[in-house]
Amino acid sequence: MATPSSIRAFIASLLVPLTTVGILSCIGNDNGTVATSVRVQQAVDTIRKDLEDRLGKTVPSLNVLIDGPAGTYFTSSASEGNGGITQDTYFRFASNTKNFTATAILKMHEDGWLDYRAKITDMIPGSTIPYVPGTPEWSIPYKEIITIRQLLQHSAGVYDVDNSTVPGCGGLPYVSYIMNADPAHPFTAAELVQQVTDHELSSFFLPGTGYQYSDTGYTILGEIIARVYTHRSGSLKTYTDYLHDHIYGPNSRVPIAFHFPYRATGSDTTLPSPFCCGHIFNPGPGEFALNCENNMSANVAEGNGYGTMSMLNRYIRTLMKGQNVLSFSSIEAMKRDVSPMNATYALGCFHVSNLGYGHNGAGNGYLSLMAYDPQTDLSVIVMMPCWDMSNGLTSFQECMKILQETGWAARQVLGYPGKPT
Repeated sequence: MATPSSIRAFIASLLVPLTTVGILSCIGNDNGTVATSVRVQQAVDTIRKDLEDRLGKTVPSLNVLIDGPAGTYFTSSASEGNGGITQDTYFRFASNTKNFTATAILKMHEDGWLDYRAKITDMIPGSTIPYVPGTPEWSIPYKEIITIRQLLQHSAGVYDVDNSTVPGCGGLPYVSYIMNADPAHPFTAAELVQQVTDHELSSFFLPGTGYQYSDTGYTILGEIIARVYTHRSGSLKTYTDYLHDHIYGPNSRVPIAFHFPYRATGSDTTLPSPFCCGHIFNPGPGEFALNCENNMSANVAEGNGYGTMSMLNRYIRTLMKGQNVLSFSSIEAMKRDVSPMNATYALGCFHVSNLGYGHNGAGNGYLSLMAYDPQTDLSVIVMMPCWDMSNGLTSFQECMKILQETGWAARQVLGYPGKPT
């Protein structure tokens, strides 16, 4: 998901009030466990300091949680003058949301509520209601042949109005253009999709023949989930309603207190305490933004989730181990039903060697990654509340690749394979 070009700053005193430079915790108190924690701390400290040297910027914190047969280890490496976080500090996990969306689609598929192999113009089972509206604003290119599976794989070719420029928007993506004018604008799925329709935008390949990461494709999936749930329940429902009622809420198999806000104002724009803010370095001297409140209405189903590192760890471990809402056959589909032009991305799920299966996220000044490796029974969650755009994609990618580097380093300290050679 893209960063809004205009970000409302919030007071720095609301950051989690921790003052130690390095914070670590572990399960167990034997000398071996403590020594391992110290080595994880040292490894993460080194990665953070090396990144600061390359960027010439202060990285507020770099945080990792690794969980497996030897126990659970959490480390927060914080720069001097910045507070670290705990594994129970809230943050926005951005595109990790896409894995929740895929889980919702596959759960609906298991329950016979939809067929993820169907075309988006097909009818919801047991109804005469199409998966997506038949109204003019939904007449996107190739609509008649796009499938739900292709949307999940990013192989549908749906143009991304969140990250790609749109005509009439001053060289900006539609979401950034509107947010510049009105940070509290209440976006809708129909509004976002209509930009694709009105300008006849596409990713220049036929559905099923290419790969192009698309937030707007997941916006469409969120609308499908809402329409299917509305049909099955007999009352108006949202994407967030379905996730709360069937994926993570108190009546789900593994209740976890996630949130997927979708309103443009009020409590949906804030995080509960304790929380950390996202930090963004933009081009130009002094162009720094502290990002604590956010309108997430443009990011439903593709990047609107928030929670904590411990929550993400519990979710991805139980999901991939078959202990959550999906059957093993659905988990295998999530991992193996890959895009035709990207063998590492399947159904809302990617694979990284020596990290495992999961997703990552970049939004509103937060970077994060969740992964589970079935070969070692290790899960890794990495979060850095900072990114650097001062040198464009070059500096941003320096930040993004730190997620995997940190995960590999933590695994290696525990005696498992780290960065592939």
